[in-house]
This record gives sequence, structure tokens and C-alpha cells, in this order.
Amino acid sequence: MDRYTEVRSFALVAEHGSFAAAALIEGVTPVIMGRRLDALEKRLGVKLMHRSTRGLKLTDLGEQFLEGAMALLKEFDKIESSITADRNTVRGHLVVSAPAAFGRKHVAPHGPAFQKRFPELKISFNLTDSVVDLVRDGYDMALRIGTVTDPNYVAVNLYPNRRVLCATPDYLERNGAPQTLEELSQHNCLAFNLMGGQQRGWTFLRDGKPIAIRVSGNLDCNDGELLFDWVKQGLGIGWRSTWEIQAELKRRELVTLLDEYAIPAYDIQAIYPQQRFLPAKVRFFIDYLKEVYNQPGYWDGSR
Repeated sequence: MDRYTEVRSFALVAEHGSFAAAALIEGVTPVIMGRRLDALEKRLGVKLMHRSTRGLKLTDLGEQFLEGAMALLKEFDKIESSITADRNTVRGHLVVSAPAAFGRKHVAPHGPAFQKRFPELKISFNLTDSVVDLVRDGYDMALRIGTVTDPNYVAVNLYPNRRVLCATPDYLERNGAPQTLEELSQHNCLAFNLMGGQQRGWTFLRDGKPIAIRVSGNLDCNDGELLFDWVKQGLGIGWRSTWEIQAELKRRELVTLLDEYAIPAYDIQAIYPQQRFLPAKVRFFIDYLKEVYNQPGYWDGSR
């Protein structure tokens, strides 16, 4: 008799309070369940459970062993779940965090189609520009824009992205195009003001080294979508991600500026906490988003 069967049988008897109930779940007779417990106690050399006509009662060592047994069985179930190839087994509750504007356009809208593939799965989205703590706040995964440096997280690149300066042709016709980073001080820069973004300035790459340029303008906001709308209205220069502006660039409604100074590594990433076995619900959703994002024409709206 294998050890797993013995441990599982012991845990079932302890959980349900009788050999008959546990035997019904296992599809065997109560006598067989009793033999399994006998074999486990003999191998361990200790008494795990007192049995009498009045019922079952765990010994002190039995209580201790049950705690470890439940953790072991749970870990075993996670191992099986992590390597299963059957997509129909994806179930449970997937909790996802994403930046507000990006999540609204490119994460949450794909939830219904993904959930349709896995009817037993429930999905919750939290869209916020605040950086959440996945473990403390109970998230299975998050979407992030830019390099993730936290060693407690695993990052998976979903699609390449950069941060670039952009403006409308009308704005540039009225104000001219900056030729150097220093000339940005002469322009109306529409900055993100959450967590001191405007005070820290915009970060570029010059001669292979990051450089922060202080910018100013007559409008700032903590909402990226509103800032993007102002840029499209020709009110100033914006610092946007390439995922956000592909359609406008294709229609020539926006023009990029000072591209040679853009930070190259600002990719769209999925992150999740470091763990021995990745839940199937997380793995499959990451694969699904990667599949969607890499469809030709997805980002410029031409597909």
C-alpha cells in the first residue's frame, strides 16, 4: 500500500468523523479504510486515532500528524493542477490587478471570452494606477507597464512597449518641435501628477544613461486617459506608451518626438508572486493575453 493512500485515507476519516463516510468518498468498504489506518499507525509506530463504539477521537500525535497531512495533500493537489494539460480543469477565482486605462481597454474586455472557455472560473478585475501588493492584497496576478524589479515577483513579457513623447501636428505647427531634451522647458508638457511624477520629471536615455528632465505645463492630472485626451486635443506634449498611441500614429493624428532618447525597456508584463507551482488559472490567462496581444493589427485597430 502506498504512503499517499494511507495518509489520504487517514485525513478523510478524521475530516468526516467515520470510516463509513470516508469509505463512501474513496469508493471502498469501511474495512479497507480501517486496514489503511492500521498500516499507517504500524509504520509510524504511534497511535493516531482512538476508535470505539461511541466514535473516533484523534490522539495528540494524531492532531499533529493531521495538520501536516492536510498541508501535504494540498501541496500534492497544487502539483497536479500546475502540470495538467486539460484546459477544462481550470476553475476557482482569478483575481487580477491592472493599470486603469490599460486594464479598461486591453485586460478586462478579454475577460468574458476567456471565462467562456472555462465556465467554472470566476474572474475579478481591479483597475487602478496605484501599485498593489499582490500577496498582501490577495491578487493572483497583475499587469504592469515597465520593468519589474521586485525579486518576490515573476515577470512575463507579453508585448514590447516604449515610452515616447508625442503631440498633434497642429500643436507642432503652432509651437515648433523640440530638437533637444532641454527644449522641452519651452513647451507645454502635460504631466502625470500621481506620487510626484511631475516633480521628478520625465526620464529619458542619453548616451546610454538615464536622465530626468524637469517639465512644466498649465495642465496636469493623475488620470492617464484624460492626459491622453488632452494630447489628442493639441493642448501640449505628452509622454505616452506606444501601446496607447498606435492607432493615432497610423492615422497621422499624432507624431512622436525625440525618439532617440526614448527608454527602450518599458514592456507590457504579467507578474505573479514567486511560488513553487503556478496555478493553471494564472498560467492560462497569461498565455491567452499573450495570444491576443500578438495578433497582427491588434494595437492599431486594423485587425
